[in-house]
Amino acid sequence: MADDKTTPTGGHGVEICLEEVSKRYPGQKQSAVESVSMTIPAGEMVVLVGPSGSGKTTTMRMINRLIEPTSGKITIGGQDVLGLDPDKLRREIGYSIQQAGLFPHLTVGENVGVVPGLVGWDKKRISERVDEMLDLVNLDPAEFRDRYPRQLSGGQQQRVGVARALAANPPVLLMDEPFGAVDPITRGVLQDELMRLQADLGKTIVFVTHDFDEAVKLGDRIAVLGDRSKILQYDTPDAILANPADDTVAGFVGAGAALKQLTLRRVREIEVGQVPTVTVDESPTVLKERLGTRRGAIGLVLDKRNRPLRWATAREAGAVSTLERAGRPVEDSVSLASTLQDALEAILTDDDGVAVVIGSRGEYVGVVDIDTVMNTIKALREEHAADEPAEGQS
Repeated sequence: MADDKTTPTGGHGVEICLEEVSKRYPGQKQSAVESVSMTIPAGEMVVLVGPSGSGKTTTMRMINRLIEPTSGKITIGGQDVLGLDPDKLRREIGYSIQQAGLFPHLTVGENVGVVPGLVGWDKKRISERVDEMLDLVNLDPAEFRDRYPRQLSGGQQQRVGVARALAANPPVLLMDEPFGAVDPITRGVLQDELMRLQADLGKTIVFVTHDFDEAVKLGDRIAVLGDRSKILQYDTPDAILANPADDTVAGFVGAGAALKQLTLRRVREIEVGQVPTVTVDESPTVLKERLGTRRGAIGLVLDKRNRPLRWATAREAGAVSTLERAGRPVEDSVSLASTLQDALEAILTDDDGVAVVIGSRGEYVGVVDIDTVMNTIKALREEHAADEPAEGQS
């Protein structure tokens, strides 16, 4: 944690320690959370996963004292949070919740600028930061800054919620089921965005979910919680998939643990392919020439910032006067941080069985096809089969 002078420019992740932390509500015989101890390393994303009622949200909210602990100790960057002013504490911790929790009467820009305003940034600095944060979550500031939350889709609202949580550059970000209320495709995109942001920013993130697949995809470490937030297993996704600590954890892992390994492999780990590309202001003839005469050849139309816009064949390029209307829109894409599971889903929903791969600012990087993913699955299965006898002998 930083003092008032350094908070706005700090921002690198710091270690969080919970020591024998409990919460008992008045009139309740049992604690909602009982003696939780765990260390969350600086700069890592730790996911708390467990069934409804397990106390995972209560545990997370005690970190920023939205819920006051009954007993125990919580430190952030070595500072005891119980010794800090709770309002000041919360301004130094980003907080993102399901359905974004945006202020409906404020514009997108005003929502993002709330916390920087509270910690005393001047208007010019806030304005610059708002634009920077909207660009970071791939929302064009000129287009979205002056809109109101009701004018946004669910996915766009969640992006604004994350931008607001990060605006004052906090070292710690708490996320409570932030993507639980959006459709599965949007959820996958938002998960990719979060991983991209984390790779750039290195915050300490505590993420709550009931979805084990989401935990495997996002977490550097996963804490599987049981009744009253008892930690059943706290380890890397790889270790939990390979060796569940008990039957309850094994139930979370579920069937197809080998296939779940796809969620541990990232697109950046495989060799992406390439297709012919043109920019939207070039002539359709240019795309026709680059595609040549090969049957089924398809190319990508990119915008002026090199971001994928449309798929088009030579025939489709020849039928239009401008590439803005050629072919069909790029409906879905994956990032280098996306999992191979995400890539497989995107490929299966694409008409041509190809997924576009984009970089950290949405720029075109390459493509991935079904053959590449299936070859990876085959290799993973062979690897898993080779491990089985060794496990049986141990």
